[in-house]
Amino acid sequence: MSIDQSVNQRFSSRLGLLLSALGIAVGTGNIWRFPRIAAQNGGDEGAGALILAWVIFLLLWSIPLIITEYLIGRKYRYGVVGSFVKGMGKRFAWMGAFVAFVAAAISFFYAVIAGWAMYYFFLMVTQPLPTSNEVSLAAWEGFQQSHLPFFLHFIAVAAGIFAIWKGINSIEKVNKVLIPVLIIIILAAVTRAMMLPGAIDGVSYLFTVEWAQLKTPEIWLQALTQNAWDTGAGWGLFLCYAAYMQVKHGAVKNAFITGFGNNIISLLMAIMIFGTVFSVLQFGLGYTDPEVLEVMQTSGPASTGLTFIWMPQLFALMPGGRILAIFFFLGLSFAGFSSLISMLELSSRTLVDRGIKRKYAVLIIGMLVYLLGIPSAMSLNVLSNQDFVWGLGLMVSGVFIALFAVKHGLTRLKSSDGIITGDWPLGQWWHFLIRFFVPSAGVILLGWWLWLSFTEFAPDQWYNPFSGFSPMTVVVQWGVVLAVFAIFNKQIAKLSN
Repeated sequence: MSIDQSVNQRFSSRLGLLLSALGIAVGTGNIWRFPRIAAQNGGDEGAGALILAWVIFLLLWSIPLIITEYLIGRKYRYGVVGSFVKGMGKRFAWMGAFVAFVAAAISFFYAVIAGWAMYYFFLMVTQPLPTSNEVSLAAWEGFQQSHLPFFLHFIAVAAGIFAIWKGINSIEKVNKVLIPVLIIIILAAVTRAMMLPGAIDGVSYLFTVEWAQLKTPEIWLQALTQNAWDTGAGWGLFLCYAAYMQVKHGAVKNAFITGFGNNIISLLMAIMIFGTVFSVLQFGLGYTDPEVLEVMQTSGPASTGLTFIWMPQLFALMPGGRILAIFFFLGLSFAGFSSLISMLELSSRTLVDRGIKRKYAVLIIGMLVYLLGIPSAMSLNVLSNQDFVWGLGLMVSGVFIALFAVKHGLTRLKSSDGIITGDWPLGQWWHFLIRFFVPSAGVILLGWWLWLSFTEFAPDQWYNPFSGFSPMTVVVQWGVVLAVFAIFNKQIAKLSN
């Protein structure tokens, strides 16, 4: 069975590769997820402890894994499952399947959130901004109770399918438009927000470190999962795009540019949101610091409150707020779409590697993502559960990719990179982090979280798989997926050539 010729496509330039890689990294995780995670994990003095741990994991977890994904994808020229089969052996197909499934599972509800962003963009353009919490909450609840989430979920998936239809060439063209425009939108939004009186107080809170918080495992767990979420490290997405890299495109420098570029954008969006909230509530309405923090830390249903309920009404209270609101939700829409297409491509490439023609693979994945995303479109509780379960699953995916590199042979994998003019050398620090730190950090933090869940976080609910945030709901869902992949490992390992 011959493989689809789309797999022989290559990025036309390094700029196209970098913009597409940033498209993976820059998504709703930067705009919808990161500011609320920072707020929810902030102390009385500031959220800087989370920021510090997050930066540490960028250097020790995300960038080394992105480098690894680049090396694997460029060497084997397969998607995630095919690379695991070729690089580790057929016995480990289940491991690659789990990595691919985590990204797919996230795409199910991610497309729903992308639909929300599109709706709110059009709402900001066509309707008056809400002037109170009651009006804003009513608008959100009315939207959720309508059929629009299902329709917009379909539109997001359909647009993503259209973007990846012709392979990496069309993906590159889309990202060459999306990412520069997104960066301009973000810079404009941050500049406007920082001109607000009192905005600097929000920025000060964001970066003030409450050192005692670093003793708590929750901060480190949240920092690691958020860094994996918003960089895309450990998802297999970079591995998938790396299959289309030209030989002359180096892995190390590109990984650093992607990782730091992503985190800078996350910080810019957090600065914009914290500055806006503190300015309007504290300086404009006379809220005290604890009252401002309560607003930011009360996340609302499915952690939507800060982005979709509070931000629109805050924009209404500031000069030029409508323009800023339009920029904000247009940027959220673009960011969500650029990441969604990489998830759709990863899943589609898995089917293409099995000999399915690209057009059929893309349509199959599109239908599955839409159908399996319907529960999240129907219920915010389901969406928040899936965000929780598969966000933690990214830690397992990262460990699996590190184990791939170790079993394959780190030196052998690195030597496949060759000597690329202009790229940075890959030193022993990468060997140490991939061989020891990434697997150890993943296992230790997950074990630490499980133990504290049993003893402190959820001592009365840890065993309930139907509780949205219990350890058992994570164990059961991971266990079912892993068991299915282990049973069908032989079938999964079959490739088209």
